[in-house]
Amino acid sequence: MASRLVEQLDAQTVAGATAAALAEHIRALILDGRLTVGERLPSERSLALELRRSRSTMTRTYDLLEEGGYVSRLHGGGTRVALPYARGSASADHDDSAIDLSIASMDSTPGLYDATVRSLPRLAALRATSGYSLRGMPELREAVAQRFVQRGVDTDPDEIIITSGALNALHLVLATVGRRGERALVEQPTFPHALEALRHHGYRLLPTPVDGHGWDQGHLTDILLRGRPHVAYLIPDFHNPTGATLSDPERVRIATTARSSGTRLIVDETTTELDIDRGWSPLPMAAYSPSVITVGSMSKIAWGGMRIGWIRAERSLIERLLAVRPSFELGTALLEQCIAVDLLEDMPALSAHVRSRLHAGRAAAAAGLETMGLAMPPTHGGLSAWVDLEAPISTTLSLAAREHGLILPPGPRFSTGGVLERRVRIPITLTPDRMSEAMSRLRRAWDEVLGGATASAAAEQTRTAVI
Repeated sequence: MASRLVEQLDAQTVAGATAAALAEHIRALILDGRLTVGERLPSERSLALELRRSRSTMTRTYDLLEEGGYVSRLHGGGTRVALPYARGSASADHDDSAIDLSIASMDSTPGLYDATVRSLPRLAALRATSGYSLRGMPELREAVAQRFVQRGVDTDPDEIIITSGALNALHLVLATVGRRGERALVEQPTFPHALEALRHHGYRLLPTPVDGHGWDQGHLTDILLRGRPHVAYLIPDFHNPTGATLSDPERVRIATTARSSGTRLIVDETTTELDIDRGWSPLPMAAYSPSVITVGSMSKIAWGGMRIGWIRAERSLIERLLAVRPSFELGTALLEQCIAVDLLEDMPALSAHVRSRLHAGRAAAAAGLETMGLAMPPTHGGLSAWVDLEAPISTTLSLAAREHGLILPPGPRFSTGGVLERRVRIPITLTPDRMSEAMSRLRRAWDEVLGGATASAAAEQTRTAVI
């Protein structure tokens, strides 16, 4: 069985790479969180066998990482992941002037301040209570349920739990229904923290491909019927990171197949309200099966700092979720719930802000990509553009971008096994001026990478000619 390091590296991608190139690839895995600090890496001997390379190459690779502070080596204790920051080395991650494209989130809606002020009387009325609420405030559960009704699926407030964000909701769901050692169907690419959550709860991941054109329905259906995964995690609206949306017929097919295979669908609607100009609105997945578990969030439509999310599920599951929740959380902050009630009363204003900001961010990203000779994929909403680099250089570009104060996760960050090196996610959530500056930095990194590739190709041609 391959080590986690080799799974993340993808042996085909690094085939024939020099020690320096291998060290750069491993450094990229560490910087974007795919390898965790303190994690033990394979021995030089084991890594050499897995990659079918010489042990001296592996020794030199680890030497270079140790010199940079990215691993620590102890005789008899093996090689472990480290970070150089404690030694005071420079890093884009710790640079206040850096632009972080690893987080695709907008600044707050213009109405957040006024909503906060208006919510204070509602909060004051709660001072006589304990301040804890496992289910969430009745007014907020009613507002969330009403939004589901407006979108076409009957929902009762008793089918809603308010959580501290969508990721918190996902962890609560997995803590309640999860089964260690079972399989989970996931899209590839997908939201990286969802992959981490599923792994944390002991799932083995079964990827199914998604791109800007949508899902491979045959592949997805085949995995459901043959693999019979216990759960399937899907982002059906403005998929993160590709921006694709499942059509209504596709939703029907997936829901029907999942029922046949005994698979519980966990649907992430965090990006559902991020419409720019799609021109149509599908029904929620919950409309096609009562057993669908839906998680959602205010973070993308109001502000990332508002840790408000929710779960919509059958009443029987809601009771199980409420029984598990006290083991790690007693409720969600009341002030943020009060603000959310106020904001949800004016969804048109929230939607207008989202549409305006994403439209401007999309235009700035498209303009930047044009200067690089890259095509802007169709992006009718969502958080990002899923860009084809036309060569497997995503990790190399990510490393070069850091040298220009730009934190850009490579395509493999969104995959289950170190693949998708031709792709990179470009968020469209920044303000136009910030987005333009980010694309300018990316262009400089792009020119460096292409220049290096051209120089390497020329050197190879010269070497071949001499031979």
